[in-house]
Amino acid sequence: MIEFNPDGSIKLPGSIAEEKDKKNYRMRSTRCASVRKELVSKYPPKTCKLHVKLSERINDPKWIELAFDKFRTNAETPVKVVKIDDKEYDIEIGSNFRRCSECNMLVGRLRDILDGNVIVDKGSCTFKEREFCYEDYFE
Repeated sequence: MIEFNPDGSIKLPGSIAEEKDKKNYRMRSTRCASVRKELVSKYPPKTCKLHVKLSERINDPKWIELAFDKFRTNAETPVKVVKIDDKEYDIEIGSNFRRCSECNMLVGRLRDILDGNVIVDKGSCTFKEREFCYEDYFE
């Protein structure tokens, strides 16, 4: 059954509201990063964007910029890092065979730096562990 708030908006189910509160608590009180994966272009050549937001407890973002620079120099996929402010970054990932694996490698690197304290939101990302598909990369 659907419940409504006094202002007319739909009330979130308890489990979703609890998960949202946990995420907000982690972003306020711990050294944490939130990563939202978005598919920018769903037709080949596919491109993606990662929205990275650092928590309030991270005071010096220099280490994250160094991690992005190191990733960019080692990546086969064209990568562009756009700094929105000290706490937010957009990482544009171009088209390549290794686009998805390098995206996951970057998220894994952030997870290593922050001792596993990364919140990943799949967003519109279509990546699944699967076999190679020709049309994902060509045409």
